[in-house]
Amino acid sequence: MKSLVLSNSKLSLVDVDIPVPKPQECLIKVNMAGICNTDIEILKGYMNFSGIAGHEFVGEVVKSSVRNLVGKRVAGEINIGCGKCGYCLAGNKEHCPERSVLGILNKDGCFAEYISLPVNNLFVVPDTVTDEEAVFIEPLAAAIRIFDQVSFKPAGKIGILGDGKLALLIARVIQSCGYYKFAIFGHHKNKLDLIDDTNTEKYLTVEENLFYSFDYIIEATGSREGFVQALKLLKPQGTLILKSTVAGLSDFNLAPIVINEINLIGSRCGKFYPAINMLCAKKIRLSDMITAIYPLEQWETAFETALRKESLKVLFKF
Repeated sequence: MKSLVLSNSKLSLVDVDIPVPKPQECLIKVNMAGICNTDIEILKGYMNFSGIAGHEFVGEVVKSSVRNLVGKRVAGEINIGCGKCGYCLAGNKEHCPERSVLGILNKDGCFAEYISLPVNNLFVVPDTVTDEEAVFIEPLAAAIRIFDQVSFKPAGKIGILGDGKLALLIARVIQSCGYYKFAIFGHHKNKLDLIDDTNTEKYLTVEENLFYSFDYIIEATGSREGFVQALKLLKPQGTLILKSTVAGLSDFNLAPIVINEINLIGSRCGKFYPAINMLCAKKIRLSDMITAIYPLEQWETAFETALRKESLKVLFKF
């Protein structure tokens, strides 16, 4: 099968064997896969990953020990736990110390014609959800995850730092709740224009008069500078929710976290059912967030497009 393999920080399109699913795994023919900012950070050395890249996908089960799954369209949670530790038994396999992660840690990913994943990682995609929508299930679940972790006070002022794919998903999830006012900070007017103006303030710069005025900041810039800006915007005893994964180390002045008693929350993967339910209910618009769709053979053009500042989601179609 054709696959996009990362080795020594370089991608190449190569032919490899179709994976042989382990017991309790399914073989899945990939229909579509999405390029994520995490994939771009992996190219820079994040997680020191080698193998087939990619973790956002929708596909069709072609082989499974669970007969009624064969022929079903599925999306898949990316964390594969041991199934025995306290985290796995509590339903939190994303924190299993022995986990592998699709296209990120010790598990070949979805930039390939076929992948294998455990049965309990798979979720059937309803017919009312298109492939183009289904490929967003994983990042949409990550956006919704914030609301599992934080109980926003009705009068609390929320700010989102970033105007990329995840930041815009988070903004639309907030809007789907119907009652949260918030501000979003970005550098690209065309992206900010995708967010409805209702109850939303939009900024192309972080203005000094906004310092220390937010109760909550969701940092989704994908940059090191976002962390510093977030601390300037937060009120004392405010809450900083970090969504960015940035490769490499950087010096940060952490003193403001202590001085201002900032609550710091890391936020990563979310559950798939709430994301699927949101898509089925048509509570979120996604079509205008797709910049381009390419065959895997045009992977170089696809990544060049994904790296452009004006771009949002870039997809592979198989």
